[in-house]
Amino acid sequence: MGKETGFLEIERRDRDALDPARRVKDYKEFILPPDEGELRDQAARCMDCGIPYCHTGCPVNNIIPDWNHLVYAGDWKHALDILHSTNNFPEFTGRVCPAPCEASCTLNIIDQPVTIKSIECAIVDRGWDEGWIRPQVPERHTGKSVAVIGSGAAGLACAQQLARAGHAVTVFEKSDRIGGLLRYGIPDFKMEKHLINRRAVQMEAEGVHFKTGSEVGVEVSFSALRENFDAIVLAGGAEEARMLDIPGAELPGVRLAMEFLTQQNKRNAGDDEVRAAPRGSLTATDKHVIVIGGGDTGSDCVGTSNRQGAKSVTQLEIMPRPPEKEDKALTWPDWPLKLRTSSSHEEGAARDWSVLAKRVISEGGRVSGLECVRIEWKDGTIHETQGTEFTLPADLILLAMGFTGPKRCGLLDRAGVKLDRCGNVAADTQSYATSEPGVFSCGDMRRGQSLIVWAIREGRQCARAVDETLMGTSDLPR
Repeated sequence: MGKETGFLEIERRDRDALDPARRVKDYKEFILPPDEGELRDQAARCMDCGIPYCHTGCPVNNIIPDWNHLVYAGDWKHALDILHSTNNFPEFTGRVCPAPCEASCTLNIIDQPVTIKSIECAIVDRGWDEGWIRPQVPERHTGKSVAVIGSGAAGLACAQQLARAGHAVTVFEKSDRIGGLLRYGIPDFKMEKHLINRRAVQMEAEGVHFKTGSEVGVEVSFSALRENFDAIVLAGGAEEARMLDIPGAELPGVRLAMEFLTQQNKRNAGDDEVRAAPRGSLTATDKHVIVIGGGDTGSDCVGTSNRQGAKSVTQLEIMPRPPEKEDKALTWPDWPLKLRTSSSHEEGAARDWSVLAKRVISEGGRVSGLECVRIEWKDGTIHETQGTEFTLPADLILLAMGFTGPKRCGLLDRAGVKLDRCGNVAADTQSYATSEPGVFSCGDMRRGQSLIVWAIREGRQCARAVDETLMGTSDLPR
């Protein structure tokens, strides 16, 4: 490694950010990139640890020590090549991945881990700035065609790999812009959408054809795809939201998180925000907002509500409050359970744990509050604590309780593929083949809701499986 004693001499320092009071005034990214000297110092902390657990902690198996060494040595272009060898879109993961690789860093056993995510993002951003990232047009064409349904991280990664292998790839996207949840589920302040547009231009130059506003199973016949393509990849994500089954949940002031986030992203893009929203326009302006669900989607609702000018924001979680710090001797190198405070939480929100929503209160047909009770978990079951009932004021309640799997109506009904016991498309992680010949599946539609980095991994591996099926062999990496 570059500097053998770097981890002893240099303290971890992550990227700085704009002050919360300033950044909530718009929807722009607010993370400040470090200068080159700071990045090289942070790369120097990467230990010559012998067994780099960060490789397996990272779902795409990024070759992290190698590109850290190259950044330390100042060889940024070679570092970019190594980074792209395992990850099609490091500018996405460098912004929104929770970085399980850092939890697995050997240095994390006794100290603070290497700032892997920051360095990854800096490498690819520099690659774009320097003009090093260009279309990789295949030298030959196979004469085979593949339809990829869904343009989220899995679909895009799969499509790009297949196009580079020489296949004619068409991506079908039901929305009017490509990107799936990358575009509509992730707020612009975490990842601006010009990053997706830039990759789309690259992919089009590589031979990928995008068809937006084309929902397979509705506007586009699945049987027609079977007739016109040699293979089909189902990468439509896990969009079936978990609902709130309590009295009053049917009121118009109780809305899904993805409806809320999508509308704001459409506003930012200058698109029609309500065309696909039958329940009308939705904002948190001057409202008491309650977000039910303590994950990343809930956090994104907090940040968006603050930018819209909410009167107050409260985030509720049914699970107990996690410990402030993990027990490293127990959890390392796995992803630890510990309290995480997001940038949106720093901008202002009340947070509460072990809370169960019981009833939505209304006045004149409008949401006015939420009745709750505190709970205890015993043997994996919920027990309400008597005498702990309380009511929170609420004008808008956002449901961010996760997803139960892919939507069945339309595409999956027409495709006729078998589902697993969780309701996801049944396919293994070797062949990625479904029960229907020539039909494959990857990403959240296959594995259930997960991380962007897992979607990229599955998209890449599925592309190899498709290529191998069509050609008998494949040079694409897994």
